[in-house]
Parts: sequence; structure tokens; C-alpha cells
Amino acid sequence: MARKETAADAASAGRLKQIALTYKMTRKADKTIGLVLAAVGLGIFAVLLVIGFLIGHPVYGGILGLLLGLLATAIVFGRRAERAAFGQMEGQPGAAAAVLDNIGRGWATTPAVAMNRSQDVVHRAVGKAGIVLVAEGNPNRVKSLLAAEKKKMNRIVADVPVHDVIVGDGEGQVPLKKLRTTMLKYPRVLTGPQVTATNDRLRALGDLMSNMPLPKGPMPKGMRMPKGGGRGR
Repeated sequence: MARKETAADAASAGRLKQIALTYKMTRKADKTIGLVLAAVGLGIFAVLLVIGFLIGHPVYGGILGLLLGLLATAIVFGRRAERAAFGQMEGQPGAAAAVLDNIGRGWATTPAVAMNRSQDVVHRAVGKAGIVLVAEGNPNRVKSLLAAEKKKMNRIVADVPVHDVIVGDGEGQVPLKKLRTTMLKYPRVLTGPQVTATNDRLRALGDLMSNMPLPKGPMPKGMRMPKGGGRGR
């Protein structure tokens, strides 16, 4: 029993430490985060406490206000922390791969299935919506990478829909912070077994990550592709 309590205490301490670290990182990009969270939490608590007094149940109103205030504060904190994280990643090579790694269950992602020496890169995600090719880099250069990769997908898995996305803030592009939402909006046309079968067929293609010592997530800005590194097999 003592061991279970110790493990639970350690887990709670770890979560609190992670929350504190997230808050510090968020505050660097969002200076008003503390004031916003305080305003949300205290505002909801105060409103429900007043309502409690008006209806003759201040204790119930205070308890409900406290619980809803904490819940609203957690939601606002999560969204602003996510926005700050996207702001820090935006513009860095490999940022889209980091988003794809956290897109959620049901998706299998393969970073850097195609890349050129200028660090324009295409990542691949496979889910019930089919295949989504996510490109980041110079819009003009990356279009040729996307076209080549789509042609390859249509040849290998012709019966699976292929979508393509270029990450960026220009016309026809998808901002990094909206990438996950955009992918989740695609209609689901494949079953679980079909997704598995598609992944099995695509694994035979290989990818640049299996041949190059590239770090996960955003890549260093000074990194250059070696000669001969072009597209995934």
C-alpha cells in the first residue's frame, strides 16, 4: 500500500512539475497568461457566488463556481499554451512533423518521405480519411515534391484517396496551428483493416528517416541535406 501511495505521489509531483514548466514556457510567448487565467477563474467564481447569494445558497454557488472556474482556467490555459507552442515552432523546418506526431489515435505518420537539399519536405499521414501528404517549405519548390509523391501514392495504392496540404500562411496554404483541425475534417472513407493494409503496403516504400540520422520534430535551421539526398524511395 505504501508503495502505491509513493508512486501516486511521484506521479502527482511529476504532473505538477510539467504544468509549471508548461506555464513558464507559455509565459515567455504570452506575457498576459497569468492575468487572463486569474480573470477567468475568479470571474466565474464571483459570478456563481453572487448567484448563490441571490437564490439563498451561497455555499453551493461558491463550490460550483470554484469547480467551474478551475475547469475554465484549465481549458483556457491549454489553448493558450498550444497557441504559444505553435508560435515558437512556426517557420522551423520539421514543425509540421511535430504536429503530426501528436495528431491523435487512428493516424500513422511517417516524417520526411520526400525532401530536397533546400529542406523542403513532405510528410505522410495515413488514417481513415486516406493518405494526407503534408508539405512544408518554399511553396514553389515543394509543389514538385508533392506531385511526385502523389504520383507514387496513386501507383502503389490507387484505391485510397490522397490529400495534400502545404503548411504556411499564404493563399491556399494551411497555418501550422490549423493543420490538425484540417486533417480531422477530411471525411472518413476507410475502415480500420483498410488503414492497416494501406500502411503495410506503404512501409515497403521506406522513407528518408530510416536512412538518415534526422532528429524528430523541428530540425536545426542550419542543417543541409547531403548530396544525393532527394526523395524517399
